[in-house]
This record gives sequence, structure tokens and C-alpha cells, in this order.
Amino acid sequence: MPRRFFPLLLAAAGTLLISPVGRTWGEESPALPPRLPETDAKATPAENSSPTPEAPSDIRFTTWNLKNFLYTTTPPPEGSSEHSKPQKEQEAVIAILLKIRPDILGLCEMGSTADLANLQSRLKAGGLDLPHSEHVQGDDPSRHVALLSRFPILSRQPVTDQRYLLDNNEFPVQRGFLDVTVGISSAYQLRLVGAHLKSRRDTPEADQALMRRNEAHLLRQHLDSILTAAPTINLLIYGDFNDTRDQPGIKAVKGLRGGTAALTEIAAQDDSGERWTYYYPEADTYSRIDFLLASAALLPEVREAQSFLHSGKDWSKASDHRPVTTVIHPDDTPARQTRPRKKPKNPAPPDSPPTPDPDAPPVPDSESSN
Repeated sequence: MPRRFFPLLLAAAGTLLISPVGRTWGEESPALPPRLPETDAKATPAENSSPTPEAPSDIRFTTWNLKNFLYTTTPPPEGSSEHSKPQKEQEAVIAILLKIRPDILGLCEMGSTADLANLQSRLKAGGLDLPHSEHVQGDDPSRHVALLSRFPILSRQPVTDQRYLLDNNEFPVQRGFLDVTVGISSAYQLRLVGAHLKSRRDTPEADQALMRRNEAHLLRQHLDSILTAAPTINLLIYGDFNDTRDQPGIKAVKGLRGGTAALTEIAAQDDSGERWTYYYPEADTYSRIDFLLASAALLPEVREAQSFLHSGKDWSKASDHRPVTTVIHPDDTPARQTRPRKKPKNPAPPDSPPTPDPDAPPVPDSESSN
């Protein structure tokens, strides 16, 4: 085998992942697997529009898995196993986003660029103009990571060519990673990295948990490259990670606790103090698998007490996930480094199950790939 290929080894039990040098991938400081050869991604300039001279006092960022926002403008091809997102679900998505009114919107399970443009135009018709967009074409032909923004996108660094070896088979990162730099003002930029990691559905090719864990480690390698080049960058990571915070993949993405490149969860919660973001009807379980993670430089600017999960009963009409929103106060002055973070009021235990609501609408069975 050529030296540039280092397959991931499985222990005899088939459940323990070992690094190429024989070190167990620990939960706090997991060793990172070497990437397969890739073409160096170059940042590409985006819109010609320039950021405004002054930053707004606050910006609102929302991430949401829209559950198969597919074929909203055209029917699926004949013989396709995919389905158009029902019109009622589309309308529920629009209605919820018009309530939240984000300045920047990070999306998972977006369909084609036509579907993204459809969402963008319908939001604009409702009074929410997000004229700048990014859409990443990964290996998954149907579901994509995407972004809409009120602010101009200064550069794009999509990651779509990373691959890994598992059981001597080569696999791509299914949806790639979105990576853009947004110009909030002429003096303030925000870098955003979006991901939708491998679903928890079983596949015949390999163990789905190990596939997702490999994608998580490759995401962390990409984040390390960003933070090594610019340790004080304002960096926000968002998306559907398809794992809870106690799993090795999430710990890998967050990085070594206490390290200079560690990322911190933004603890959003709903009006009842609950933090779950996803309902899985087949198992009748609620869990938090959608995350917002902030770099050390960005963290003092996060208004955590104003971060929230959508609390309306209409969420199940739109998706099997709930949107997660945070508020950022863009301020790169040295004085802001000394401001303490605000703690949420009445914090709930992490990932607490929801309080049953007898008046809540029933949650439909999901066809989402998650």
C-alpha cells in the first residue's frame, strides 16, 4: 500500500477505533487520522458588494436542518426514490423563519440551487431579505449544506474532496463542508463552517458510526488548519452532527478541552429550558444533535443569554429538527476580551427530554435521511 494511504484499523471486537500509530483515540484528545490526498482548496472571491462601514449592534445566526427541502420548484425525476417537500411543510418553514428573522441562516438538507433560490425569494417576499448565498455540492446528490446571508460573502472555501479509508474501502465526506467568510462591516469579518455529518441510518458499506466519526475527524482537521493560520479568528461552526455531545465525534470536533484551539458549545434552550433539537419517531426519542460551536476569539461576543431554540408548537409541521439561534455582538476591540459570558437563566440539564404537552400536534413519521 502506498505510504500516503493509512487505513483506519478496527480492534478485534470491531468497535474500538485505533490511530495509525497504535494510540487509542481518547475522548479528550483523539488522534486525527491522516487525510487521503486532496487538491488544495483555494479561497475564491464572492460578491462585488462591500460590507457596510459600521457593524450592526447585534447579528442573529440560525442553523436548521429543513428535512428534505427538495424538489420545491420541479417534480423529482421519474423513477426517483426522492419526494418533493410537501407544500404545507414548506409554508411552515417560511413562517418559522419569518418569526426568527435571522441575519444569517445556515441550512442542512437543502436541495438544489433552485430550491435554495426558492426559499430565498419566499423569505424576501415575507420581508426577510437574505441576498447572499452559498450552496455546497458534496457527494450526496440530493441533500446539501447551504447558507443565506444579509451580509456579503467575501470568500468561499468549500471542502468537497476529502476522503477516508475504512475497512480498506475509500469513502467521501458525503455532504462536504461549507466554509465562507462574511463581511459584517468593513472592520469585522465572521468565518462560518457548516457541516451535516453521516446519518445514523445503517448502510451496507460500513458501520455508520465509524463513518460519521471519520467525517468528524476530517472536519476537525479542517478547523485546525483555520485556527493554526489565524488563532484569533471569529469562527462559528454550525450544523447537524448526528451525534450527541457525549460521543467521540463531537468531542473531536470541539478539540482538546482547555486548548487554544478548543471550541465551545453555545447552550441554546427553549422557553421551557429544554435543549433537544431532533425528534426520532422510530425510537420515540428526543436528542440534541444540532450544534453551534464558537472559537475562543468569538466566544466573548456571543450573547448566550439571548440564544434560543424555537419554542413554537409549529416546528413539527416544518421539520423533524428545531432551529437553533444565537446572537453575536460584533466587537473586535481588546476590551471585549474581558467581558464575562452571560449565563442562561434557569439552565436545564444538558439534553433534557421535553416536557409532554397534551396540546402539541402529533409528529409525523420522518422520511429524512437525517
